[in-house]
Amino acid sequence: MTTVHQEHPLHDHAHGPACGHTAVPHGDHTDYAHDGHLHREHGGHWDECEPSGHTEHAGHPHEHGEGCGHPAVAHGDHVDYVHDGHRHAAHDGHWDDH
Repeated sequence: MTTVHQEHPLHDHAHGPACGHTAVPHGDHTDYAHDGHLHREHGGHWDECEPSGHTEHAGHPHEHGEGCGHPAVAHGDHVDYVHDGHRHAAHDGHWDDH
């Protein structure tokens, strides 16, 4: 799975541990959930950090949902759940890695 590099223009909010947005570990950096999408700091600006492609998370027996104990993050038209350092999203009867 690759990540699309798209600068988020005019983003003057500085994300960080106390900014009030959900922090999501993502590989070698941290994304911040904000306004239904994810931002990451990159080269002095903020990028949208969105995966491209479809990656199924096989063998995931845990059912995410309200009260499951994992942070829920609004992401476009659905909700992702932060679990084990990545995000899971329900898709066609299975969970995807986002």
